[in-house]
Amino acid sequence: MNNELFSQARALYESKNYEGALAVFTQCLQAGGLAPGEMGLIYHRIGNCLVKAKNPAEAIQAYTQATADTAYDAVGSVNCNLGMAYAALHDYEDAVRHFEIAVSDAKYATPYKAYSGMGNALMKLGKSAEAGIAFRNAALDEANPDPTKALLNLGVCFMALNRPADAVASYESALQFSMQPETKNKLYANLGQAYVACGQMQKAVNAFETAIADKTYFLSDSASVDYQRAVGAVAQGSAEISQALPAADMSGLDVAADGTQMYSDPDATAIIDPSYYYDQEEYVEGMPEGYSAAAAEDRFFNASDEELEQWSKGLVKQERKRKGVGLKIAIVIIVLILALFGGAMFAYTQGYGFPTQEMVVQELFADPEAAADSVFANGVDEASRDAMLNLVSADSDITVDGVNKTMSNSEVFATAQTADGGEMQYKISLVRDIIGWKVSNIEFFFASQN
Repeated sequence: MNNELFSQARALYESKNYEGALAVFTQCLQAGGLAPGEMGLIYHRIGNCLVKAKNPAEAIQAYTQATADTAYDAVGSVNCNLGMAYAALHDYEDAVRHFEIAVSDAKYATPYKAYSGMGNALMKLGKSAEAGIAFRNAALDEANPDPTKALLNLGVCFMALNRPADAVASYESALQFSMQPETKNKLYANLGQAYVACGQMQKAVNAFETAIADKTYFLSDSASVDYQRAVGAVAQGSAEISQALPAADMSGLDVAADGTQMYSDPDATAIIDPSYYYDQEEYVEGMPEGYSAAAAEDRFFNASDEELEQWSKGLVKQERKRKGVGLKIAIVIIVLILALFGGAMFAYTQGYGFPTQEMVVQELFADPEAAADSVFANGVDEASRDAMLNLVSADSDITVDGVNKTMSNSEVFATAQTADGGEMQYKISLVRDIIGWKVSNIEFFFASQN
C-alpha cells in the first residue's frame, strides 16, 4: 500500500476534510500494491468518509467491499457500521441482519454497540421482546462503559410489553450507575410513568419531582398527564391503588417515533448511532490522556487497540461500583425470559404456530405439485395424498374464509378460483407439526349443506 497516500488521507480525515480524505483514500486504492487485508481497510475508511458526508447508501457499498476482503479481520466493526448505515436508511431488517453478524464475531471487542443498534432497529420493527433481549445483552457486556442507556431502553421495552413492574426494576438498576444530570432526569421521568402504571402513586410523584427538581428538564405530554394523575391520587389519600391505571401513551418515554437517526462517532465501529432513544452528551470520563469531548469521535478512528482497551476498562471500573447491580440485571433478564416463554406457550395452546395454517394452505394451492412433498403430514400415505391433490384447483390467490384453531388440530375453509372462472370451496384439515402445521385431509365444502 502507498503509505504516504494513506497517511495523507488520514490527516485530511482528522482535519474534517472528508471529501478530500475520500478522494485520497480512493487514490490509495487505485495505486495498487495492496497486501492481504489492506483493501478491506481502505474500503472501511472510504465508508467512514461517506458516512461523514451523509451518504449512507454509498457507504453501504464501500463497507460491503470491505467485507469481501477475507483477509481483513474487522468483521464485527464493518458489519456494525453496515447495520448503522442501513438503519439510517430505515431499512431495519437489513440493519438487524448485519448487527447479528457483528455480535457473532468473537474478535469484535465492543459487541454492546451492535446489540444497542440491534435493539433500536427491532423497536422500530415493533419487536419489543426481541429488542429487550438485545438491550439486555448490551447491558451485560463488560466492555460497555455506560450500561444506563441499555437499561433505560430495556425499561422502554418492558413498558411496551405492558410489564411496568419489570420496567421499574430495569430503571432502578440503571440508577445505580453515575450518569449526566439530563440523562438522570429522563430516567426519573420514565420511572415515574412506570410507577403510575403499577399503581404506586407516591413513588411516582417522588420520581417526577426528582426529574424536574433542577428546572432544566420538562416532562413530555404523556409524562405530565401521569404526574397529574399521581398527584391527584396522593391528594385523595391513595399513595397506592390496588388496580393500576391504564397505561399512558408510550411515545412519551423518549422513543423517537419519526424514524430520525442520531449521528455520532464514538469509534470506527459505530459511525451512525441510532441506538439511544434520548439525547445524550458523550461520556468522556476516563479516556486516555489527549482525549476531549470535541475530539473524542475522530480520535477513536486512530486509537490503538491498547488505548481502546485501557479506555474501556477505566470506564467499566467507574461504573460498576455497586455489587448488587449484576444481580438486579440478572433478575430483569430472568423475568423477561419467563415472560417470553409464557407468551409462547399460551400462543401454542391457542393454535398459533409457524408456518401458520393459512400459510400452509396458500403454499399448497399456489403450486400443488411442488408443495406435495412438504405440506402433508407424515401419516398421509402416497395414495391418499394423490387423491387429495386431484381435488385441488391451483390458485395463487386463494381466499381464506375462516380458520378453526385448537392446540393440535385446525380447519381452514378456503375458496379457490377454477381454470374456467368458477369457484370451489374447500375444508382443509391440519395437524400440529412441532410448532407448525401439516395437511391431513382435503375435501370439498358446501356451506349450504353444513
